[in-house]
Amino acid sequence: MATYESLIKIKGSVGDLVFYTLNGKNVVRKKSGFNKKAFKKDPSYEKVRQNSSEFGHCSKTGKIIRNSLDIYLKETGDTLLYQRFAKLMTEIKDLDIISERGKRTVENGLKTDEGKKCLRAFQFGEIKNVLTEIERKNDLLYVNSNQSQKATIITLKLDSENYTVEKTEEDLSLNQDPVSFKKYFSEDDVVLYFLVLKNQSNEISHMGFV
Repeated sequence: MATYESLIKIKGSVGDLVFYTLNGKNVVRKKSGFNKKAFKKDPSYEKVRQNSSEFGHCSKTGKIIRNSLDIYLKETGDTLLYQRFAKLMTEIKDLDIISERGKRTVENGLKTDEGKKCLRAFQFGEIKNVLTEIERKNDLLYVNSNQSQKATIITLKLDSENYTVEKTEEDLSLNQDPVSFKKYFSEDDVVLYFLVLKNQSNEISHMGFV
């Protein structure tokens, strides 16, 4: 972008240059090289189309998961949660080795052990990760602390093809070890378990996927 001085005021396009006024100054710049029609069909844009498709998928998947947990995530005070969670979705999507590039999904990434590990390691703001207090083995939870805490487990059935989430919530008693929780969905579904721990003041002390 450059400014110019001329007795003749030009606005609009001339060749590959665009003339306009910005903050009271006459400005000229080259036209953008982006071509919408070429983007859709030109083979040279294939990788860009693939990246764009997967980026949109990860953003939408992250949004439906975050929205389903919104009542708890508001407590984190994490202003960068959207960006951090979108990055996590991308990392998990990259673990999908069964789909071709451009069609990789978070759902397939979560079917891998590494994908589950990435999700469970994610920390929500300054709130401690729940796995510092709880260990999961199969469908049992083992408590690593003697402190008495209230617990709620949120079960999410993820459908990243239609971008929907089905959700159930269950309060758990941590006075016994191990703690069992119910299965609400089929083994064939991609099911996520999100655990929230609260202290005696009813404040969230830990949260995360298990």
